[in-house]
Amino acid sequence: MDRLCGEIVQLILNELDNPTNFSLASKYYYAFTQDPYVRSTYFLCRYGRIQALYWALGRGRLMTPKVIDILLSSGAHISRYLVQCAMHHYYRTAQVPFIKTPWVRSMDLDVFTYFQAAAVRLFGSIPFGKGDDDGAIVEQVIKQSRLPAEQRKVKLESLLEILEKYKFIPFCNKDTMMANFPLVLAIEPNLLPYAQSNGFAMDHKYRNFVFRKMFEKPATAFEGRTEEIVNNVRELSRLDPRMYVSRTVAAEICMEAKQNETAYNALKRLSRAGLLKFDLTLVVEDLIKTFSRTRSITFANTFCVLRQLFVDFPSRDPTVRLVLLLQVFLSESTFTVGVQPSDNPPRNYVDNCEEKIQAIKLDPVQRSDLVEVLSSKFAPDRFKGVLQYGTVALKMSTAAIDELVQEVAFRCLEIGCKGRMLQRLVELYPFLEDAIRVQVLRKYRVDVADLPRCDDTRACMMYEAPLCQDFVIPRMSLSERIAELRHQGLGGIQALSIIDAENSMLSDDGHGTHHRDENDEDDLGRIGQDTLSMMIRKDELGPTRGRRRIYDVYPNFEDPAGGKLTYPAENMMVGKWIRMHYGLRSAATAVFMIHAVLNTNLMVVQPYVAHDQPDPSAHRVPLTLKHFRLLAHLGRAPPLAMIDDIEHGTEFYASEEDYLAPEELSAAPSPKWLKKRHSRISIKIRAAPDSAPQGEHSAAAARAADAPPQASAQPAKRPRRSAASAAKRYLVPDSDDDMIVDDADRLVVEANRPLKRARVETSLQTWIRHLAAVLQEEQRKVRAQKKALRAAAAPGAKVRVAKNEFVKSMATALARLRRIERERRIELYGTDAPDEEPCSSEEDEYRERLARAPKRRKLRAE
Repeated sequence: MDRLCGEIVQLILNELDNPTNFSLASKYYYAFTQDPYVRSTYFLCRYGRIQALYWALGRGRLMTPKVIDILLSSGAHISRYLVQCAMHHYYRTAQVPFIKTPWVRSMDLDVFTYFQAAAVRLFGSIPFGKGDDDGAIVEQVIKQSRLPAEQRKVKLESLLEILEKYKFIPFCNKDTMMANFPLVLAIEPNLLPYAQSNGFAMDHKYRNFVFRKMFEKPATAFEGRTEEIVNNVRELSRLDPRMYVSRTVAAEICMEAKQNETAYNALKRLSRAGLLKFDLTLVVEDLIKTFSRTRSITFANTFCVLRQLFVDFPSRDPTVRLVLLLQVFLSESTFTVGVQPSDNPPRNYVDNCEEKIQAIKLDPVQRSDLVEVLSSKFAPDRFKGVLQYGTVALKMSTAAIDELVQEVAFRCLEIGCKGRMLQRLVELYPFLEDAIRVQVLRKYRVDVADLPRCDDTRACMMYEAPLCQDFVIPRMSLSERIAELRHQGLGGIQALSIIDAENSMLSDDGHGTHHRDENDEDDLGRIGQDTLSMMIRKDELGPTRGRRRIYDVYPNFEDPAGGKLTYPAENMMVGKWIRMHYGLRSAATAVFMIHAVLNTNLMVVQPYVAHDQPDPSAHRVPLTLKHFRLLAHLGRAPPLAMIDDIEHGTEFYASEEDYLAPEELSAAPSPKWLKKRHSRISIKIRAAPDSAPQGEHSAAAARAADAPPQASAQPAKRPRRSAASAAKRYLVPDSDDDMIVDDADRLVVEANRPLKRARVETSLQTWIRHLAAVLQEEQRKVRAQKKALRAAAAPGAKVRVAKNEFVKSMATALARLRRIERERRIELYGTDAPDEEPCSSEEDEYRERLARAPKRRKLRAE
C-alpha cells in the first residue's frame, strides 16, 4: 500500500467520510495528508465547490491559512452571508440555529482570524449585528411579498447588490435559506440569473411552492397585481424552462376563484397567452369531476365556486353535469328543506331550482338526470323535492314517478352506503319491497359456476361481488398490493401486470385523476380540492426543510369536516338494511350474505351477537357450506367470524335452500298477502337438556322446531309399578336359580336401568367432516398444479407452488375445530371417549405422528 502513487491515495481519501484513521495507518499516509493541497482537494472533490468551505470550516484541526488560501483560489464559493454566519456561530451570538455541531468553534483563533481577514479583503466591511446579515434581509422580502411594491422596505437594487457583489446563495443543504430562497426568486424572478451565476440551481421539486407564493392573495388588494403575477410567471419560465405552473397549482387557484380573483384572472390570462403546458378547460373539468366522489359536494360554499368555474369553462361531460345538478338540489335543500322537520319541500323549491338551472345553462333537465342525481352517494335523504321537480317541471305522471323510484332503488342496491335512501323509498312506496326482493334474486344470485375459473389467478384475485362492497376502508396502496401479490406466490412482473390491469379498470376511481410517474420532470401534477391559501398555510406550519423537499404526491390537508371522504356523513349500509327489513332467514338476506363473504365484508350483513348469550345462532344469518366452497374457488381465506360461529354451534346447512322454502327462493313476484310474510315468521326453539353442550342442544332444538308435528317420534310407555308387584316369581330357595327371572321382571329391570346416551353426530362434527372434504379437494388441486409445473420445468429446477389463502387458513381452522370438538366430547362422554379416526382429508403434514424410536447402534469392539 505504501507504494501507491499520490493520485490513487487521493482518490481513496476522497471516498472516506473521516480519513483520520486512514492517515494513521502508516507514516507515508500521515505525511501525505499533511499537505495543504491534499486537504483542499479532499473538500473540493467530496463536497463540491458550493459546500466545500462550509465543511472545511467544521474540521478545525485540518484548517490552516495555507488551506484557506488554496480553497479560495481553487474556486470554493464564499459569500458574505457565510462569513456572517461563521462569525455569529464562533462568537456564540445564537444567530445560526440550524447548526448543532461545534463547526467553526473547532478552529484556532489565529486561523479563524486569518479567515475573517481574507473575507474583509474580498467584501470590505462586514456587518454582523442582529438583523443586519444578508439572510435576514432576504427573509424580509418573503414577509413583505403580500404588500404593494411601493410599500416594501427591501428594494430590488439592494437584493441585486447582495447577490451580485456579495455572492449570496445558501451555503449548505441544512441552511433554511435553501427552502426560502426559491420563494424570493418567485417574488423577484429577475434575481435568478445572478443566483445561477453564483452556483445556485433551482430544484424542480420546489416548483409548486414557488408558484403558490407567486399567486398568493395580497394583504391589501392593489392595481396591477394581476399584471405582476403574469410577468413574474413569464420571466421565471423564460429563465428556467423547468419552472412552470403545474395542474396542481392551477386547481388550487381555481378553488379560490371567488376569494382570490386576481390570481384566478392571472391564471386565465396565462392560459389565453399560451404560457401553460396544459389546457385550463380540462383542468377545470377534472376538478369538478372530483366532487362527484367526495363528501365536499354537500358543503354550502361549494356551489358558488363550481358555478363560477362552469360558467367560465363550460363542459359537456356527463359527470360535470351531474355534479352541477346535484349541487343545485343540495344547495337549495340546505337552506330551505333542511330546516323543516318534515320531508315535504317548500312551495318555491321547484321554482328556485329551475331558476338556478337556467342561470348556469343546464336545461333542459331530463328523466335520466333525475335518476343520476338520486343514485348519487351524496343525494339528500329528503328527496321529495327532486321528485316534485320531475312532476312539475318534467310533467311526469304517477306511473312514471313509480318507474323512476324503482330504477333508483335497483341502482342503490350496489351502492353500499345507500341504506337510508332505500329505507325512505320503501316507506313511501311499499311496492318496492317485493320488487327489490325479486331483483336481488334474479340478478345477484351467485353460484360456483358464476365465478371465474379457479386456474385463472388474476381473475379470481380481481373478482369483486357487486353487493356489500366496503366503502369505508380505502383501497390498499401500490406497495401493499405488490406485497400481497408476492405473498400469494406471484413474481414481480406478474404482480405489476395485475396492478396495471386493475388501474385500467379503476381509472375513474375516487382517488384522483390518472397521472404519470411522479419522478418524471414533465409530470403536470395531480388535481385535488385544496385551496391555494390552505396549501400555503400547510407549508408554513410544517417543518420548512422537510416539507419543501418532498414531492407534492399527496397534497392533502387535515380537513376536520371530512370533505375528502368518499361516503356521506349520515349513512346506513345496504346490507344492514336488507337484514333488518327482510329478516335473518330470507332469500334477499342470503344473497347479500354471499356477496359479503366474497368481499370479506361479513359484518355488513351479519349482526354482532355475543356468543355467551343463550342460543346466539338464532340471531345470526345462517352459515352454509356454499360460502366456504365459493371462497375455496377464489382462493380466499374465510373470515374468523365464520369459524367462530361454527365453534359456537351454528347449525350445518349445505346452502340456503336447506333453510328456505322454495317459494322464498323463487324470483316470481309474491301476492300482496305474502309481502310481509317474513316479518310474521317467528323461530321457536325448544329448550334442551342442561347436560348437553350449548352448541349441540341449540342445533338439535332448531331441527326439532323446524320438523313437522307428525314427524316427532312417540316415546315408549313406561310399565306401571302395579304390574311389577303383581308379577309372580318362581324362585327356588337356597338354589343357584335366584337370578332367573321371567320376561316381565326383565322388562321392569330394564325400565328402571338408566339409559345410555345415543351418540349422534353434532353440528360441529358435521361441519368438520364437510370442511375437511373441501380442504382435501383444494389440496388435491395444489398437488396437481405442482405436478404439472414440475413436468414442464427443466430437469433439476426447483418448482415452488404457494398454497392459496384458503388452504392455509382452513388447515389452521380445522385443527382448532377438531381440538374443540374433542374437548366437548370428553366433557360429554368422559375421559374414556374413543378417539376419532383421523380424517382422510388431512395431509400427512397435519397428522399427529409418533416419534420414531432411535436406531440401535452397534457397539464397537474394543
